[in-house]
Amino acid sequence: MLFTKIYWNPSEGIDLGFFTIHYYSLMFVVAFTIGWYLMKHIYEREGVSLEKLDSLFIYTVLATLIGARLGHVIFYDWDYFQNHLLEIFLPVRFEPEFQFTGFRGLASHGAAIGIITAMYLYCRNVLHKPVLWVLDRIVIPVACGGIFVRIGNFMNSEIIGKPTNSDFGVVFQQLGEDFPRHPAQIYEAVGYLLVFIIIWLTYWKTEKRTKLGYIFGLFLVLLWSVRFLVEFMKEPQVGERATWALNTGQWLSIPFILAGFYFMFRTSTKHRV
Repeated sequence: MLFTKIYWNPSEGIDLGFFTIHYYSLMFVVAFTIGWYLMKHIYEREGVSLEKLDSLFIYTVLATLIGARLGHVIFYDWDYFQNHLLEIFLPVRFEPEFQFTGFRGLASHGAAIGIITAMYLYCRNVLHKPVLWVLDRIVIPVACGGIFVRIGNFMNSEIIGKPTNSDFGVVFQQLGEDFPRHPAQIYEAVGYLLVFIIIWLTYWKTEKRTKLGYIFGLFLVLLWSVRFLVEFMKEPQVGERATWALNTGQWLSIPFILAGFYFMFRTSTKHRV
C-alpha cells in the first residue's frame, strides 16, 4: 500500500546531559530567528533603519507569547484558570499535585490579537508609519513561523487529529494509543507553507504591497481558512465546545476571514514607499 500508519514516539527533546532542549521550544526559536531575517530583507528593501528591527523583534516576541497564552486561557480553558490565576503565567501546576508543565497552553487566535495590538504600539512609538504598513509585512514571517509551531505540536503529540478508522495515519504512542489518527498538525503546517509562499510572492513580485492592508487581508483570509478547514479533522481542545457543528477554533477564525476580505477589497488606499 502507498499509505500506511506511522508509529510516532519521539523523545521530548535534545538531551545535552545537563539540560534538555525541548523540540517545541526549539521550534519557537527557529521561527523567531527566521522571522528576523525575513524582516531584515524587507526593511532593507524599504529603506527602513535596521535599528528599528530590534524593537520590532521584541514587540513581536512578547506579543506572541503573552497573546497566545491569554488566548488559550480565555478562549479554551477559563473554567480551570479562573480558579488558578497564578498558573496563567507560571510554567507549573499546583493541583492535584505540584508539576512542572511548561507553557504548552498557547492559542494562535490570541497570538494574532496580541501581534496586531503590538504592531499598533510599535508604529506609534517607534516606526511612525501606518499600522497597516507593518502588518502587510509582518504577516510574512508570521506565516512562516506558524509552520514551525505546528511541527512543534507534532513533536509533542498535541493538537491531535481524529482517528482515521483506516490503516492510514499516525499512531501517537506517547498518548498510549495503538490506532492511527490524522496528522492534523502536519496538514496545518503544509497549509501555512502554502500561505507563506503566496504572500511572499505577492509582496516581492507584485505591486499589491503599495495598497495598504491588502497583503494583511490576504494573509487573514488564507491562514484562517486553512485553520477553519483543518479543524474538521482535529480532536476538540481543552474546554472547547461545539456549536452548530463548528468548534471554538472555527468560530474564532470566521471574524478574521471576514476582516481579511474587508482589507483586500475596501476602497483602494495606496502608500508609496
